[in-house]
Amino acid sequence: MKKILLVLAFIGLSFAEINAQVEYKVITSVESIVPNGLGRSRIVSSSEERDYKNFTSERSSDKKEDKRNKSDRGEIRVKNFEETKLLNFYNIGGIRFQNIAANDAVISSKINTMISEGWELAFVNTGVESVGGKGDNNGIFITRYIFKRSL
Repeated sequence: MKKILLVLAFIGLSFAEINAQVEYKVITSVESIVPNGLGRSRIVSSSEERDYKNFTSERSSDKKEDKRNKSDRGEIRVKNFEETKLLNFYNIGGIRFQNIAANDAVISSKINTMISEGWELAFVNTGVESVGGKGDNNGIFITRYIFKRSL
């Protein structure tokens, strides 16, 4: 009898995980790699929801079925978001390792806070647009932290 109850409990827990609903949240850090410390660095987190379907259209080579997306870009904008200051990678003297360490501490604090609120770090994606040569003073290092939690 105990074995049967144990097997039934195991089966029940297996199905509970399959039906679990999950929500995701994206947190983005943008760290400036502009020479002389002229850029801006931040952690950004949206406080509003957007449904991608409102800004999506179906395109095809058949002109009769091709429906252009006529949504207003202004409707995509988010006006309520959290912005946390970070330090730039460079200052007038060059790369600042103290700034990198300080940013790591702030980003770790954000991650730890998210985890304490029930979020789990699921994915991390990075990208960079760096100085492209003489006269190009643009550059950012961007990281997207994708969290998930059960509803």
